[in-house]
Amino acid sequence: MEIIRKYFPSLPQSAYSPLAALHGLYSEWNARINVISRKDMENFEERHVLHSLAIAKIIQFEAGTRILDVGTGGGFPGIPLAIIFPDCEFVLVDSIGKKIKVVNEIKNALGLNNVTAIQSRAEELNHPFDFVVSRAVTSLPEFVSWIANKIDKNHRNALENGVLYLKGGDIRPELQTLKAWRCNIYDLDRLYDEEFFTTKKLVHLYK
Repeated sequence: MEIIRKYFPSLPQSAYSPLAALHGLYSEWNARINVISRKDMENFEERHVLHSLAIAKIIQFEAGTRILDVGTGGGFPGIPLAIIFPDCEFVLVDSIGKKIKVVNEIKNALGLNNVTAIQSRAEELNHPFDFVVSRAVTSLPEFVSWIANKIDKNHRNALENGVLYLKGGDIRPELQTLKAWRCNIYDLDRLYDEEFFTTKKLVHLYK
């Protein structure tokens, strides 16, 4: 947990305790249902928890904010964000049932009443959200086609409602095809010192 305290020194203990519990819970469930690679489990706090919390370096969600995590896998970035934003509502979706099973088990173990986990495709959801978050589940143009009609037009946060997408590498070719969207790009190596974040970015898309 030292790495989390390094970058988030002001979190209350009510957030640190469940964040600290994540490694053990995921180790236990990963032994039964593989949702995280062995290499990544060795760097769990950095590559999953800290990576997910990069979103919290850019925005402090207001109470009542509704966030959709698409292609959540084992629960990232949704679970760490739900821990530090207990007054927000998180809906985590994935099309693979065993991954949603793990998310539900982690959610129940931590008592995260602000998390709903659903086995579904994003296109099948009908409710509007303030933000849609994800970690590089596909190309940005394809992702936007899934969620374009799911962004609420009523804003309550400092950032405009839209997409918060964690992705690595050169994303400029993908962004050139999204003419209808405005974009902010945040380089994660300006937020974190670790080498893992050298090419990582957070993309904020909005209209």
